[in-house]
Amino acid sequence: MKKSNLILTVDDEKDIRDSVKDVLEDANFKVETAENGKSMLKKLEKIKPDLILLDVLMPGLTTKEILTELKKRKNKVPIIFLTVVRFAEATKKDIIKGNMVDYIEKPFKNEDLIKRVKKGIKK
Repeated sequence: MKKSNLILTVDDEKDIRDSVKDVLEDANFKVETAENGKSMLKKLEKIKPDLILLDVLMPGLTTKEILTELKKRKNKVPIIFLTVVRFAEATKKDIIKGNMVDYIEKPFKNEDLIKRVKKGIKK
């Protein structure tokens, strides 16, 4: 039997974390959650996810600070951003320098989330 991929979903809104977790677990993924960038970085000391779903706007660390920290740690985990904010081209180019493979706008369709997570893992 094939191992389930581990997804780390990071969002300051509990409802979103729970929703993403439920959808992905129903699709046979293992899911860990974190409520902000600091807790995500702490979790990454203990787990090695196959993909990170990261909210763009959270209190505490900025997206750029999180990406800088991941780069310092030589973290090569692909990242899909979850956001209600459309990216300006300049921001998108900045972020793509990290491990970003895609972004999903909230609210998302469950099927779309699953499809993009599968695609992100394969990259």
